[in-house]
Amino acid sequence: MSTAIATTAGDLRRLAGRALRHEARTPDALMVNIALPVIIMLLFVYVFGGAITTGSSGLAYVDFVVPAVLLMAGGYGAALTAVSISREMTGGMIDRFRTLPISGWVVPAGFVVASVVRSVVATAIALAVAIALGFRPSASLAEGALVLVLVFGYVLAVSAVAALWGLFVRSTQAAEAFSFMVIFFPYVSDGVVPAETMPGPLRGFAEHQPTTPIVEALRALLLDQPMGNAGWLSAIWLTAAVLISVPIAAVLFRRRTVR
Repeated sequence: MSTAIATTAGDLRRLAGRALRHEARTPDALMVNIALPVIIMLLFVYVFGGAITTGSSGLAYVDFVVPAVLLMAGGYGAALTAVSISREMTGGMIDRFRTLPISGWVVPAGFVVASVVRSVVATAIALAVAIALGFRPSASLAEGALVLVLVFGYVLAVSAVAALWGLFVRSTQAAEAFSFMVIFFPYVSDGVVPAETMPGPLRGFAEHQPTTPIVEALRALLLDQPMGNAGWLSAIWLTAAVLISVPIAAVLFRRRTVR
């Protein structure tokens, strides 16, 4: 048992390292991954910030919007996992994976691990830019640790769903659509503008979609505010995304590679 676990862990480490090396060879993609959330941050704070009120929260707009932009930063990079996997599935490299004695879930999991590393770094850069723009988190050490756990969980969940999407679709172009969906959800949440200011049906969607409790939990932790039920709702959404996506992705990988 211990030998099998060590072998699987080694396979996962090598595949994740391979994915990271491939990304390092495409610096333009890395720059977009880092620059996009920074540009969004500048756009919201300096262009839209003066015209947007934060409703009953009473927060400065930079404090209100930063949690959503952090999710955009991590989520966009994580969503690109779908493109990476789709490209592998349509290329010749997958034929070599088919002949290797590795578990079905290890190949997509390697891309997920690489995505988590890349996206957490992008999120950290976005947070540094936010602080330079005037964002002042007041989280305690324990709350700061929970922020890291929440960001890690969000990136992991998005990466897992992205892996599933990349295995489900049949073209790289279709896989690219997933990044749009991930960027779109924070806009229609309590992250960019207060959900209470939206019209009826849109407000109902914003208040009950998965991004909203994650944004609210992140905001509460960063600004040392009451969290309410956002914490356990976030945990449920993120855990469900991982537990559902990973086994289905493993099954899809085997079905698409076994002849």
